[in-house]
Amino acid sequence: MNQLNNRPVFTVGQLTRYIKDLFAADPYLNRLQVSGEISNFKHHSSGHMYFTLKDNQAALRCVMFRSANSRLKFLPRDGMKVVASGRISVYERDGQYQLYVDSMVPDGIGSLYAAYEKLKAKLEAAGYFEQARKKPLPRFPERIGVVTSPTGAAVRDIVTTLSRRFPAAEVLIVPVLVQGPEAPAQIAEALRFLNAVPGIDVIITGRGGGSIEELWAFNEEIVAQAIYDSNIPVISAVGHETDFTIADFVADVRAATPTAAAELAVPDQQEILLFLQTAAQRLARKMTDKIKEDRRYLEKLAAANVLTRPTQRFEQARQNLDNLLTQLENQINYHLQGKKAKLELLAGKLTALNPEAVLERGFSICYDQEGNVVRDAALLKPRDEIKIYLRRGRADAVVQQTFTEEENV
Repeated sequence: MNQLNNRPVFTVGQLTRYIKDLFAADPYLNRLQVSGEISNFKHHSSGHMYFTLKDNQAALRCVMFRSANSRLKFLPRDGMKVVASGRISVYERDGQYQLYVDSMVPDGIGSLYAAYEKLKAKLEAAGYFEQARKKPLPRFPERIGVVTSPTGAAVRDIVTTLSRRFPAAEVLIVPVLVQGPEAPAQIAEALRFLNAVPGIDVIITGRGGGSIEELWAFNEEIVAQAIYDSNIPVISAVGHETDFTIADFVADVRAATPTAAAELAVPDQQEILLFLQTAAQRLARKMTDKIKEDRRYLEKLAAANVLTRPTQRFEQARQNLDNLLTQLENQINYHLQGKKAKLELLAGKLTALNPEAVLERGFSICYDQEGNVVRDAALLKPRDEIKIYLRRGRADAVVQQTFTEEENV
């Protein structure tokens, strides 16, 4: 420590350390309890918790290390009113005093958080959050509406991402306030305006991160109603990944960040080009293979006998026809021979049964007066007239006497 005009001259580090020592020496600041509403809450990947305790008059930065917050019986959130116990000290790097929290208990819910939970419960009961009513995002949007602040980082992130991924899409930005008492009405009016603009395929609405107060415009019912009434799919991109607003629940799609919203809204032209190039290469290969296959087929046809020797087919057909005719003639002759043999057999039988054949052998046939063949002498009586047929001619006779077979013997 140097002196100037008999007064000590501190370096910044020395002064900060001196103030830190004063805080450490004060018994009230070494063990105290502070009530307030949590804001800007962040649960770091290291496990430590960083947040602000505030009321209507002031704000106090707080840190709760992992070793302490692992014993918490609840999960702190923005808007929650709590009583934090710990000590006040100075964080030397920033030269800012803060509360190092050892323990913390809920002390009721802050007014903003209470309003948030009340509206969330109301809209959820009315079906505003139902997945079945959410509209799908278009695959290749031509016009995209963006409702956000014209000066924040969010609009730059959205426009940059849309231009990089899908420059073919037209972007229509409707500038609005995203925080403050006038913000909810402006956001709702912008959503209704874009629904009246022809050709808008999807709407992105949101803003960058902030405290619950800064994000509150997207927790108002008028904004939720405008999103619900939208005929165009709405992507909500409010704050950071850990921030959730009523708009996120009502929107058709919730994005973790404005950049993520732009990525969800449009395809990546590089991926499309790669897909088209791959498809074109695949198509070219298939066309080449098809041409080769057809060429082989044509060469096979060109070498076929039907083209090189067209008459050969007719010659073979003619020869086949001659063979069929020969087979037919043979079948007919075979069939006729069988019929002829059968006919000759029947003719022989008829000849054997022909009465004239009997007469030819010297026999005769005797008929009575009624024309019946007389086969038994007992059927005749003396003086019966009979007719006797011979091989040649006929004789009429009168029976003189008949003899039975025994008598004849």
